[in-house]
Amino acid sequence: MKKIRKAIIPVAGLGTRFLPATKAQPKEMLTLVDKPLIQYIVEEAVASGIEEIIFVTSSTKRAIEDHFDRAFELEYRLRQKGKKKELAELLHISDMAKFIYVRQKTPLGLGHAIHTAAHLVDDEPFAVLLGDDIIDARRPALRQLMDVYYKQRADIVVGCALVAKKDTPKYGIVDPLMIDKRTAKIKKIVEKPSPRQAPSRLAVTGRYILTPGLLTILARGRKGSGGEIQLTDALAEYIKKKAGYACIYEGDYYDCGNKLEFVRAIINFSLKRREFRGPLKNYLKKIC
Repeated sequence: MKKIRKAIIPVAGLGTRFLPATKAQPKEMLTLVDKPLIQYIVEEAVASGIEEIIFVTSSTKRAIEDHFDRAFELEYRLRQKGKKKELAELLHISDMAKFIYVRQKTPLGLGHAIHTAAHLVDDEPFAVLLGDDIIDARRPALRQLMDVYYKQRADIVVGCALVAKKDTPKYGIVDPLMIDKRTAKIKKIVEKPSPRQAPSRLAVTGRYILTPGLLTILARGRKGSGGEIQLTDALAEYIKKKAGYACIYEGDYYDCGNKLEFVRAIINFSLKRREFRGPLKNYLKKIC
């Protein structure tokens, strides 16, 4: 099986759920403690073995390009002041991987965004990571999907997390045939079912390994929910003929496109930091 070397990260969305914070900055640049969300996503991809990151952007996402580019004036100032640690962190950001940017000129959905980068993946399998889904895991979440991909010789793998029954209308839900406690073969995917109609509580959440055959389906441009080209629709069609698997993450999942989940992520990631842990615990005890 071909090695997975490339990852597509769609970041063209407007981030309207976080207005007014996203009026002048991309939602992916909102900070989780002291790093933007998008940096956590890229670091996960690189730690999983990804060599090339393809951002699907829009005209309002220049800040993301700047973040992963060199900042020569800032580097010069840090050298002058002898701030070696800060300089090393800054250089690490631009050196993590090869970065490529392609514009999604019209916002026609996630499926359309992925197909916008089709010419850059050629005939290789590739990963897709969504920019506001954070998975805090000892073994990178994308690496967990890769393990399933290679072990099962899969055509596609989707990352899943267990959600509350009442939340199934927010997600694509997998109808699983369990192989072990962390792996399932997908019988079908149901887009945003009611709690009564949901076949399980396994929600597709922000990580995918896909193969070029799926791009052929997306190329047809069939519109689904909201008049957009939906990735879930293409996945549902593809797994009727090819083997699709679900990988249930080991780790904590945060939907950082949701304000409350974002606050939870900030608190939990802060508690993992030695310099914040004690004072923050004391503060939380005090206000609670």
